Amino acid sequence: MLKIVLASRNAHKIREIKEILSAAAGHELEILSLDDIGVTGDIEENGNSFEENAKIKASLPASMGYIGIADDSGLSVDALGGEPGIYSARYAGEPCNDRNNNDKLLRNMDGVTNRTAHFVSCVAAVRPDGKALVCRGECPGTILYTPQGSGGFGYDPLFWYEPLQKTFAELTPEEKNSISHRARALEQFCKEFIAFWEDAQ
Repeated sequence: MLKIVLASRNAHKIREIKEILSAAAGHELEILSLDDIGVTGDIEENGNSFEENAKIKASLPASMGYIGIADDSGLSVDALGGEPGIYSARYAGEPCNDRNNNDKLLRNMDGVTNRTAHFVSCVAAVRPDGKALVCRGECPGTILYTPQGSGGFGYDPLFWYEPLQKTFAELTPEEKNSISHRARALEQFCKEFIAFWEDAQ
């Protein structure tokens, strides 16, 4: 059985990754969290890109002898020059929460007609020997003027996905896990991960 550590405490993100990874990997997985391996405190994400931050987070479990897996993800809005980008989770500052972040995004988009955006997810795995695997996924959409839907998290209520005519907050978990940026990154990740793991044995 593969034993891996997801370097996250975001319960929504952990659940999504577990569901997608377990379904796609074709292997029986034991997926642990930072809490499960006794890691307390936050991991400082001081990278300049989603890729760098994902590797930084995955490197901590790797330093403890595990294969670490981490996702760094966020929203990139074209008219805002890519904001909120790597600062998506703390866009509005303290207190960090989804409502404040969404409110700030709508304020910054006031009067803006180009509302194209995309969600980005970078999934990284780091082995104890330091070797890393990083895969990126993106999902295009547009930013609405008002939130719609009660599901999901983060910017999901503002992110309109044209092919399904719904916001991410209106998708079922199955729908979201089939088309999201994280699903796309993990699909590629799963294709490469088993060889990446077996190479270390």
